[in-house]
Amino acid sequence: MLSIDGSQKSGSGTIIRYALALAALLGEELHLTNIRAKRSQPGLRPQHLKAAEALSELCQGTLKGGRIGASEITFKAGGGVKGGRFEWDIGTAGSATMLVMTILPAACFAQGSTSFRITGGLFQDFAPSAHHMQYLLFPLLARMGLRAHLEIVRPGYVPRGGGIIEVKVEPVKGPLKPLSLLQQGQITGIEGIALSSHLKERKVSERLAQTCQKALQPQYRAQIRTIYDSTAIQAGAALAVWAHTSTGSIIGADMAGAPRRSSEEIAKRVARSLLEDLATGATVDRHLADQLILYAALAEGVTEYLIPRMTEHVETNLWLVESILGVTTEVKGNRVSIRGMGYPVRAKGHLHHA
Repeated sequence: MLSIDGSQKSGSGTIIRYALALAALLGEELHLTNIRAKRSQPGLRPQHLKAAEALSELCQGTLKGGRIGASEITFKAGGGVKGGRFEWDIGTAGSATMLVMTILPAACFAQGSTSFRITGGLFQDFAPSAHHMQYLLFPLLARMGLRAHLEIVRPGYVPRGGGIIEVKVEPVKGPLKPLSLLQQGQITGIEGIALSSHLKERKVSERLAQTCQKALQPQYRAQIRTIYDSTAIQAGAALAVWAHTSTGSIIGADMAGAPRRSSEEIAKRVARSLLEDLATGATVDRHLADQLILYAALAEGVTEYLIPRMTEHVETNLWLVESILGVTTEVKGNRVSIRGMGYPVRAKGHLHHA
């Protein structure tokens, strides 16, 4: 049995998602304690519970103790992932992309194609945006051999949620390939999307795009597409921008709207975040820095990239893959190196009981 103390490192929901994902891949029973112990509302929140339930359904597994507020759960994967179509509704504005993060590792090693329709929040603070997953994470994972496609059916924002995404995942043939991103190179272009729902009369998308473009000048010219949506169940907005470089790096920044947060403030903060990460010489942004770790640990060979700075999520995810998979990781300055285990070929040889 794998035993993980959820109060370690960040003490956050990240530990729930990735511990569950890795346990599912290894076919090991997981006992997770002290769930989200360091958060103001400790224990399972609706989005974490739905992620655990979804993974259990996907893997034909069992989940014990799964209820809102629970401080410990036991999870055991069943007979593997066969593929197929699934639908889940978080029921709140909880992050739909976080649910994808939980089930994607298992889905990419399924016996057949898998598709998910997930209802929840798509754009909010403290969670990956649907645009970041669509235009940054998934393209980088494709280079590692993981083919996943995300479509936004309907935007969803805090507090009502109701956003819908469709995700399709093709099974990986053999182990994932490592990434090597050790030079940022030259910026070859900056793209972006300024999205708003039910806010056309206030020209919110245009204000987001124009303010961000102005904040990036004179250093960079950005091509930001404006979208006015009328399908969301509430008004909301989100801005994402990302830079492509000559060495194949993708570095982005994004932010969602919130009450009393002006379009201009959002745009300036997104531009500043992108410029800050680019200025460090990093080859991934502050969010990709931790999101890639699990896949690098599963890949065959050494993945190396340069992060903007160390974060508690990077530290937590490195600890998790070391503890559960037994892989070796190293951080020197802002250079992260992860020697992957070559899953599924070498899974048994690397298994380490935390």
